[in-house]
Amino acid sequence: MTSAATAGALAPASAAVPDGPAGPAGPDAPARPVDYRSWTTYADWRSGAAQGTRPVAGARPGLVIAAAHGTVDYTDPHTGTTAAWEYATWTSPVHHLPVPSTEAIASWNAHTPEGTWLQVELSGTYSDGTATPWYVMGRWAAGDQDIRRTSVDDQTDGRSTIWTDTFSIDDASTGLRLASYRLRLTLYRRPGTKLTPTVWRLGAMGSDIPDRFTVPASTPGLARELAVPRYSQEIHKGQYPQYDNGGEAWCSPTSSQMIVEYWGGRLTPEQLAWVDPSYADPQVCHAARYTYDYQYEGCGNWPFNAAYAATFEGLQGVVTRLVSLTDLETLVAAGVPAITSQSFLKDELTGAGYGTSGHLMTVIGFTADGDVIANDPASPSDEAVRRVYRRREFENIWLRTKRYNASGKVVGGTGGVCYLYFPAHPTPRQRKALAAVGVR
Repeated sequence: MTSAATAGALAPASAAVPDGPAGPAGPDAPARPVDYRSWTTYADWRSGAAQGTRPVAGARPGLVIAAAHGTVDYTDPHTGTTAAWEYATWTSPVHHLPVPSTEAIASWNAHTPEGTWLQVELSGTYSDGTATPWYVMGRWAAGDQDIRRTSVDDQTDGRSTIWTDTFSIDDASTGLRLASYRLRLTLYRRPGTKLTPTVWRLGAMGSDIPDRFTVPASTPGLARELAVPRYSQEIHKGQYPQYDNGGEAWCSPTSSQMIVEYWGGRLTPEQLAWVDPSYADPQVCHAARYTYDYQYEGCGNWPFNAAYAATFEGLQGVVTRLVSLTDLETLVAAGVPAITSQSFLKDELTGAGYGTSGHLMTVIGFTADGDVIANDPASPSDEAVRRVYRRREFENIWLRTKRYNASGKVVGGTGGVCYLYFPAHPTPRQRKALAAVGVR
């Protein structure tokens, strides 16, 4: 069990760093209950505090190990193996949230060759001026040969808690909020080598979504459908049960793979050689394996899915929240589909034919009436994946934060969580659409 006080023990804490350039939610930005801030440019990586890391320039600036700052033994909780690793760290400037937040979710894009991995942590200041601990937001590698990628449970200070991939204020009704944060990146490599991860994007989304069972209806404004590949999770039922009991639970990686391939990402025969050749759509099995969180015991870790998408050349991915279907229309108009997270009873989404306590699907367009066209992986075949869902129903189940479950108990909703995958070098139109929803 890892306590909050020792969760960051793999690397020493760094001193606070003053805030850098203004984030995307500047004084001229419209008021949104969501703030996404990222570090992606050469200037970004030169800011903050480096202990053994250095920025690299180029078409896709990043952060790498320059010289190891120290060595640490890490015991993998999922294999029991202890190994020595050299490490170096980078700590972001303090980001003052324009939206004092009840939740925060970090996400990152990186290349981790064999013999390397990384850890992302978050520490912040509460609205009463006191500090949070350093919380581990994920230990990640693209592969699974060195460490098992994992979230870290049992992190809390009695005021906030990490729920798998999400920082959450324990009791938002007290008015307590996260006012600012820093992110710390620790890069690991096998001792005595020149290996290094390369991190291209590191960011976090902070939000304060009001508690609500229903959300205001938006006005339809777009009729367009994107040609996104269709994959069913259900045809993988029973396959590779070591990854969350097989395909029936693979909504997240199946959705991720659809959008990866929409942008041209392809897996090689060599990468897919481990999959049983009798299985259809082996790339879905691959996505499940390489998004799997060994602590959560599932493939639905939000940042791990975004990081998986970014392992494909020329792609990047973020986890954020959107505030309306108008946001989705803005993205689809620019050719950018989105993966949405929602929970609902069977009778709350006409035509779905099922209820769920948590499900990911891909929004690929809108009909002339404004209804949502979704590639829903919870379908019996690839051909059946394309669905049209009623606008009002879809918007409500996706954006609400409270709902009644099948037992009549009040439980939470996702409040507009989505994954956005898009080119490393977006077109001007794509860049403008992403900026309109707070992503730069």
